[in-house]
Amino acid sequence: MLIGNYQHNIDPKGRVIMPAKFREELGEIFYATKGKDNTITVLSKQAWDELGKKIAAMPSSKTVQITRFLFSSAAELIPDKQGRVLIPQALREYAGLDKDVVINGTGSKVEIWDGAAWDKYNSSLSGDDVYDMMDELEL
Repeated sequence: MLIGNYQHNIDPKGRVIMPAKFREELGEIFYATKGKDNTITVLSKQAWDELGKKIAAMPSSKTVQITRFLFSSAAELIPDKQGRVLIPQALREYAGLDKDVVINGTGSKVEIWDGAAWDKYNSSLSGDDVYDMMDELEL
């Protein structure tokens, strides 16, 4: 399970260190695409392939916007020897990544946030709100 929160910087070439714990679970090759709340979502190859199969099994008339959003912006990420991955310019712009980033494990995927955007989002949530959501979902 992908859990935890890590703060890193993007270097001038657009590379960021993917935490070792995440690399172990994601594998040697993983995929990044646009995520919710102007984040970058990172999936293992297995999860990426499963998502692709689920979408392909549905009528294209229902999934055309999903496929355009997810697949046109997607990138294959392969960590270098230092554990860095190159985040393509289009994804960096989408997520507003400049220097400080936060890399979060969210169970089955990883999210990459602009540091200031994460701080703003995180401070807007209260524990009570989250527990109310959990009660509503009967978790």
